[in-house]
Amino acid sequence: MVLLVSSSRHPDQWIVPGGGMEPEEEPCGAAVREVYEEAGVRGTLGRLLGVFEQNQDSKHRTYVYVLTVTETLEDWEDSVNIGRKRKWFKIDEAIRVLQCHKPVHAEYLRHLTANCSPSNGNTQETVTPDDNAPHHVAPSQDCSQTHVHR
Repeated sequence: MVLLVSSSRHPDQWIVPGGGMEPEEEPCGAAVREVYEEAGVRGTLGRLLGVFEQNQDSKHRTYVYVLTVTETLEDWEDSVNIGRKRKWFKIDEAIRVLQCHKPVHAEYLRHLTANCSPSNGNTQETVTPDDNAPHHVAPSQDCSQTHVHR
């Protein structure tokens, strides 16, 4: 499952949580912070899933991590301040939802499923060893975004 949040600009659309890095902040720290602010979850950051570049001059990079969710807040910063919502999706459903208005976010999830295919020696259990333990894919950009995967 993947946790998406409602867009602040288009509340009827789901997106991967994310935002800019603070000065002197590392991508992994930004990912953890953005997940907390936008999705209201805390967790343990795991492996780097990939680095995505939006253009050829490398000025916009997104670092995607796996994060194990250990706490889900009932109320969080963006839910209180802007009414942001969060929702768990099956990975294929999240890709469909994101493809029409956030294809780059859909690509992060495709990368996740590609890294968990039997053909490369990995299985879904590599990322989600316990079906009851939520996990999170946390992109961090020279900006930070976050998908939550369980």
